[in-house]
Amino acid sequence: MIKRSYSQIAEMCKGIAQSDVNITDLQISGISKDTRSIQAGNLYVPLIGEAFDGHQFVEDAIAKGAVASLWQNDHEHPPAGIPLIFVDDTLIALQTLAKSYLSQLNVRIVGITGSNGKTTTKDMTAAVLATTYKVHKTIGNYNNHIGLPFTLLQLEEDTEIVVLEMGMSGRGEIRFLSELAEPEIAIITNVGEAHLLQLGTREEIARAKTEIVAGLQKGGTLIYNGDNPLIQAVLPEWEQHHEGEQGLGFNTVTFGARQENDFTPAEVRMDAAGTHFQLSGLDIEFYIPVLGSHNVINALAAIAVGMYFDISHPIIAEGLQASVMTGMRIELTKTPMGLTVLNDAYNASPSSMKAALHLLEELQGYHRKIIVLGDMLELGEREVEFHREIGQMLDPNKIDRIYTYGKLSKHIAEQAALIYEPDCVTHFDDKSQLAQAIANYATPNDVVLVKGSRGMKLEEILVLL
Repeated sequence: MIKRSYSQIAEMCKGIAQSDVNITDLQISGISKDTRSIQAGNLYVPLIGEAFDGHQFVEDAIAKGAVASLWQNDHEHPPAGIPLIFVDDTLIALQTLAKSYLSQLNVRIVGITGSNGKTTTKDMTAAVLATTYKVHKTIGNYNNHIGLPFTLLQLEEDTEIVVLEMGMSGRGEIRFLSELAEPEIAIITNVGEAHLLQLGTREEIARAKTEIVAGLQKGGTLIYNGDNPLIQAVLPEWEQHHEGEQGLGFNTVTFGARQENDFTPAEVRMDAAGTHFQLSGLDIEFYIPVLGSHNVINALAAIAVGMYFDISHPIIAEGLQASVMTGMRIELTKTPMGLTVLNDAYNASPSSMKAALHLLEELQGYHRKIIVLGDMLELGEREVEFHREIGQMLDPNKIDRIYTYGKLSKHIAEQAALIYEPDCVTHFDDKSQLAQAIANYATPNDVVLVKGSRGMKLEEILVLL
C-alpha cells in the first residue's frame, strides 16, 4: 500500500497541507473511504455521494486510527487540530493521487474489460502471472472510477504486475480508467447485451469496451475475443490513436472458438468440478477449476497474457489449475442434503445466460437437471424479448424442471410453458416458496443451476435449501 509523508501526499494529490499543523514528517500508510474499515496510519478520503457526505465522519475516522484526511474546499468549518489536506474535489484528488503513485512504481499493467467474463478472466490471468511474478489484482468490485484508484493505492512498491478489472455503465468510463492506469496489455473478453439500457445498441457497447485502448501504452497489445465481429468492426475508429502514427498504433491478438483466431481451444471436456482442454496446435492439457466451455474461452486470454510475459506452457498450465475464482461465478457447492448447485448468481445477460444453460446441458453424471432463473436487468426496451428468447431455447430433453423468480423472468416461464408439461415450469414471487419447491422435488443425484442479475440476489435461495 502507499506509504508516504503527509507533505508528499499533499503534493501528489495536488492539495494544500494545513499550514497551522507542523507535521510535515507525519507518515501515512494506506487510505480508506470507510470509517468501518479504517486502519492505523490511514489517510481518510471523505467522498461525496447522492445520499452521504464523508466529511461528516472525518473526526470519527481520526478517532479510529486515521492520521490525516482530505478536505474539500467548498465545505465550511474544517475540524481543528486534525492534519487536513485541502483539495478542490476529494474524488479527483483520490484519482490524481493514484496516478501519481503509479508513476512512481516500476509495475506493468494488464487491463481487462468486457460484457461478461472479465472477473473470471482477471482471476485466471492473475493466477498465471503469479507463478512467476509478484502480482496484485482487483479485489471484489473495485473496478470503477472510485474502486480502481483504491486498487492502485493498495499496491506494494515491489509489485511487478497488476491485473485491473475495468467496469462501466456508459460511454467514457472505460476510457477514463484506461487513461488513468495506462495498461501495457488490454483484454476485451466479449461484447454482449449488458448496458443496452444505457447505450442502446451492441455497436455502442462495442465502442464503449474498445475505449480500453485509449490509455494503452505506445506499442502495447490488445487481446480481444475474435468471435465478436463488433469489436473488429469498431477498432478502425482508433486509427491514428498515437499521434504521428498510421494504423492502430498497437498490436492485436485474438482468441475464441473460431479457428481464425490466434488462440483456439481443442478437446474440451468437463469433470465434476472443472474443465480440461488443449490449445489448438499444442500438445499440452490445461485445466481450469471452473465449469463451462465459455470459461475455456476466457482462459485463452489468460494463456495469451502468460505467453506475452514469457511464461512457459507447463507453468501457465500450473497457474490456471491453481486459479481461485471470485464467488458466485459458476461456483459448485453441495447443499446439506447433498444436492449439487451451480451458483452463477453474480450477474446475468442474454449471452451469459445462454452460456450457463449450455454448460448445464453438457454436464454428465446427474439424474435430473433443474434451473432457477432470475431477471436479467439493464436490457432496455428489448428486455421482454430477451427473456422470451431464453424461454424459447429451453429443451425438455435436456433440462427437466424450470423455476423462475422476478417480474421479467415470468416471460421466460411463459415461453417455456409452451413446450414443457405444466408441472415442469413454475414462476415464484417468493424465494422461500421457490426453495421449498426445489427441496420437495430434487434428490442428491440432481443438479441445480442458479442464474440471475446481481440485483435479484438469488443466492438467498441457496441459504434456504
